[in-house]
Amino acid sequence: MHSNRMSESAEVAPLAGFTVGVTAARRADELTALLERRGAAVLRAPVLRIVPLSDDAELLATTKRLIDDAPDVVVATTAIGFRGWIEAADGWGLGEALLRGLGGVELLARGPKVRGAVRAAGLTEAWSPASESMAEVLERLLEEGVEGRCVAVQLHGEPLPGFSESLRAAGATVVAVPVYRWMPPEDLAPVDRLLDAVLTRGLDAVSFTSAPAAASLLKRAEQRGRLDELLDAFRTDVLAACVGPVTALPLQGHDVPTRQPERFRLGPLVQLIASELPGRVRPLPVAGHRVEIRGHAAVVDGTLRPVPPAGMALLRCLARRPGWVVSRADLLRALPGAGRDEHAVETAMARLRTALGSPKLVQTVVKRGYRLALDPHADEKYAGGV
Repeated sequence: MHSNRMSESAEVAPLAGFTVGVTAARRADELTALLERRGAAVLRAPVLRIVPLSDDAELLATTKRLIDDAPDVVVATTAIGFRGWIEAADGWGLGEALLRGLGGVELLARGPKVRGAVRAAGLTEAWSPASESMAEVLERLLEEGVEGRCVAVQLHGEPLPGFSESLRAAGATVVAVPVYRWMPPEDLAPVDRLLDAVLTRGLDAVSFTSAPAAASLLKRAEQRGRLDELLDAFRTDVLAACVGPVTALPLQGHDVPTRQPERFRLGPLVQLIASELPGRVRPLPVAGHRVEIRGHAAVVDGTLRPVPPAGMALLRCLARRPGWVVSRADLLRALPGAGRDEHAVETAMARLRTALGSPKLVQTVVKRGYRLALDPHADEKYAGGV
């Protein structure tokens, strides 16, 4: 019986019953769609906004400097940033002069998208790494030798840890080209909602697509005096999923374990979340059924059963030690905002049984409380709790 049910559960979308936070400002729609397609509920809160610097004196001054005194090497790091730089120069009447200058230098493009933007501008890159890794770009420059050379690096709002420092240490002059700037969002309410959802374990995972986004969420938690609670949530219950190692740095600096896909792209990031979250759930054999407890739902014999928040709180409490009796008093403490009336436990329990579609999954033990009706043969295996 169990093997049939095991195969049926594959029909449930991998992220059905889970809630994922999206912190991205750029490409948030695409990331949300990919997650929802796999069944996730998504809570969006852009923790940063990207401000183009077309009216920025710093970018204008840097552009003029590079036109007047051409660098030896230009490193283009992002397609949107490179295009933004050319567009800003056009706006100042310096577009043609900048393109002429870039045409005469060694132009390195970090990956295919950047290469596409370079060629769309009528330029040709000297080299582009297959890995899209800035570490590989750095390695090539250091192998070529940069002593006495000027290297211009087009930034995209976020610092590149160690990149410029390594070039300077090897004797290069490094000119940063700051095309965009990251700023806090004008409305912090969505960020605070996301933060609160992490703290209450209302989210199963949070996705990060840039280091500044991760740093911004940590900073907001600190401003609210909740940083330690946030770190505890990420260290215990909530998956911190990062698009790549640079994005993970602010979290790892606080000893938060992170997961990253092998390829630093949105698709692989979503695939990682879609395998990681179901992998954290241990199926329980209960009253002849197979039960998986997900973020806001249970999967019973391969069928998704949405459960109200109060019911999920009770179910989690019972599942910590499946088969063991949990008192009404302990269950009352687990209920969000229930107060002192044990009748609230009975009401929530009735709704939970209805939601699960099988009343026998949760057994009433007269005068003592409730227990998950774990199958007898599973008692030893699961006695330690989930």
